[in-house]
Amino acid sequence: MKRIKGPLQIAIVLSALMVLCGNIFGEEIKKIQDNSFLIEEAYNQEDGVVQHIQTFQYLPRSASWLYNFTQEWPAPKQAHQLSYTVPITRIDGDSNTTGLGDVSINYRYQLIMNGPVALAPRFSLILPTGDYERGLGSGALGYQISIPLSVELSEKWVTHWNMGMTYLSGARAASGEKADTFVYNLGGSIIYLFSENFNLLTELVWNSMESVETGGFKEWKRSLFINPGIRYAFNFKSGLQVVPGLSFPIGLGPSSGEYGILLYLSLEHPLF
Repeated sequence: MKRIKGPLQIAIVLSALMVLCGNIFGEEIKKIQDNSFLIEEAYNQEDGVVQHIQTFQYLPRSASWLYNFTQEWPAPKQAHQLSYTVPITRIDGDSNTTGLGDVSINYRYQLIMNGPVALAPRFSLILPTGDYERGLGSGALGYQISIPLSVELSEKWVTHWNMGMTYLSGARAASGEKADTFVYNLGGSIIYLFSENFNLLTELVWNSMESVETGGFKEWKRSLFINPGIRYAFNFKSGLQVVPGLSFPIGLGPSSGEYGILLYLSLEHPLF
């Protein structure tokens, strides 16, 4: 825990500054939704509103990092949402393995948006845009199904749950061997609304990934992270909402000893 003492102190200072800025500029109140970090919330984009999301996660133990850019659109109404995600990553601190990962194109249907409960199943097509020979991609077309569920427990507490599976048809090892592989993911989070525009959150994310190794055999790799953090919304009369966030992923179980920092930034605004 000594390793994250400094970052936690930074988080406290930043949260105080965010609240102070909100008081100074007299922001309008607008609830924060669809702005979790590692967990997917089950709220599609509102009619006529587009969202731009950026995350940057750094793990100092392996000197690796991952940057994601996601853009979400109603298609054309809130019931249907289209989005894409572009990842850029560095593996094991090696500058020679830094580059574009596998881009995904996503469709999400707002199946339930009834009072405190929201459910929005998602289907994603994963394109083999990353260089598999450098470890940046799978070298195969992938298909992903995810089921995010969001439940408002009270005026102050909200929880989110994720379950998903990815199938990669003919994933490649760096040496070229091919095999079909699967990835499974589970996760949940609890969010406390300290105020409408300042939230405390904790996420728990588990992944089990099958990879193709040299020689053609397959190996399962698992990870488990808890991710405490904060987020704050700056709301403008134009309809623009800017949500910065900060969290500290900490490895548990198979990821024991890992730790890092995650930076989040979302811009959401009307199309017209």
